[in-house]
Amino acid sequence: MATSISATGFKGGFGTTSSFMVGEDYGMLAKSVPKHVRVAKPVRMAPMMKNVNEGKGLFAPIVVVTRNIIGKKRFNQLRGKAIALHSQVITEFCKSIGADSKQRQGLIRLAKKNGERLGFLA
Repeated sequence: MATSISATGFKGGFGTTSSFMVGEDYGMLAKSVPKHVRVAKPVRMAPMMKNVNEGKGLFAPIVVVTRNIIGKKRFNQLRGKAIALHSQVITEFCKSIGADSKQRQGLIRLAKKNGERLGFLA
């Protein structure tokens, strides 16, 4: 068999059987390769409602220290009461100025966002 090297660097001939596996070797190789491959679903963590600014903000260190001192359960009870009280204050303010429920809801959301930024929800 005559082989030549062209400008592309290809060495060998076209249509020659020596450049590729044929016969029994190819058949055994083809049988050893699985036809279907199972891929498992990727393991995914359960979604958590978490503050993206956790540990950030002016009051975050105070909040974290307080939570560590009094315990998570008691801290979350106090935080819930404070949030409820603040929502009541916002509701009373909206009643006094004649704001509708949509505006009241917007103010409560704004208060939550500001609390996150300041570190109260750390």
